[in-house]
Amino acid sequence: MKTEAMNKFIPLSVFAVSFALVEAAVVVYLRQLYYPEGFSFPLKVFPDSTLWMEMLRIEMLREAATLAILFSVGVLAGRGAWQKFAFFMYAFGLWDIFYYVWLKVFLNWPESLLTPDILFLLPVAWWGPVLAPVIVALSLCISAVVLVHLGERGHIFKLKKIDVAWVTFGALIILYTFMADYKILEAGENPPPYRWGTFFIGEAIGIIAFVKMLLRK
Repeated sequence: MKTEAMNKFIPLSVFAVSFALVEAAVVVYLRQLYYPEGFSFPLKVFPDSTLWMEMLRIEMLREAATLAILFSVGVLAGRGAWQKFAFFMYAFGLWDIFYYVWLKVFLNWPESLLTPDILFLLPVAWWGPVLAPVIVALSLCISAVVLVHLGERGHIFKLKKIDVAWVTFGALIILYTFMADYKILEAGENPPPYRWGTFFIGEAIGIIAFVKMLLRK
């Protein structure tokens, strides 16, 4: 039997999918303006003009606002700290997945899950194959559903400092694979092969730490 909290995943999903469409639409407009011939690597190097720098600052503010909106929705949907965080993870993960779904609908892009993309601009440019953020997003969505489901069944989550340390360590490893080559991107050069081995180490560390926390009595 579904609980009230589990039922909140339905409107939350509608929001995330709809918000992903808005995000994808903005990217469609940006690509028409700056990559009319098609988006690809190496990135086009634009002149260091006042207008370009202002547009870049606005885009970075938009990304920060996107995170704030997703976090706020999670806070509003959840009842306790764990639920609020879980709903934020779910909204963020589903939004990220459907962002690529909508780009595929609008632009027939990406060509495959291994197509490279610019993932974020804060605090520097992130890049990676589309599959990498999708894997992270799926992990967030699944973890969120598990947290809410177990929480509604009376499970008490005992978070220790070691849990936070390991999850943070795993996340930092993944972030490193996304951001390590930002100077190469900004120089308009092709990045090196993506660090899949390092990525999966970070993913595994985060998953193992999360499972250990759930199994702790």
